[in-house]
Amino acid sequence: MNFRSDHGNIRSDSLAMRKPLVVALLCAVAACADNPPANYPTSSPFDETKIELGPGDKIELVVYYGSHELKADYVIDAAGALEVQYIGAVSASGKTTKAIQDEIQTRLADGYLQNPIVSLTVLEINSQKLSVFGQVSRSGSIKFTPGMTIIDAIADSGGFTPLARKNMVKVTRILNGKTEIYKIPVEMIADGARPNFPVVPGDQVFVPERPW
Repeated sequence: MNFRSDHGNIRSDSLAMRKPLVVALLCAVAACADNPPANYPTSSPFDETKIELGPGDKIELVVYYGSHELKADYVIDAAGALEVQYIGAVSASGKTTKAIQDEIQTRLADGYLQNPIVSLTVLEINSQKLSVFGQVSRSGSIKFTPGMTIIDAIADSGGFTPLARKNMVKVTRILNGKTEIYKIPVEMIADGARPNFPVVPGDQVFVPERPW
């Protein structure tokens, strides 16, 4: 009887000792669950109408003059130029669509066409990039597209790896000479629990490894 009583006491003491350890472990795991505040931009600071074009970008040029219309697609060449009918090479790299459009219209009106009206539309942007690295399937540079979000950037990089810390994705941004760093809860954004985060050309997106 005494043996059983002592054995029972030992088991009770052991369980009593384990209980705080289990509670502490559960608390530690809960603390690892990232839930950062939504203190990041939810609208793009990047004016897409002022995007500077570069080699590889594809545009559509339409010229109206009188009852006539000229329409053609162009890809900005490696030298950053377009070869436009009548006027030849037009420097496009580092310029906005409006600047290129105004130059073409001015040059066409200078002895080539009477009262031309020029419309320039960007069909595809290939020169603007951002980088995604860390715990994603494909680290490296990806192409920026207008309206792109952090969800798009991760998807274009093949998605998260199993070790990704999905709610603490770091974005480093240099805009107007100022460096900003944001911690983005991407998984919570995908679940609809946080607002989306627009990315801009030049962003550096780093997906860290989870510590648990």
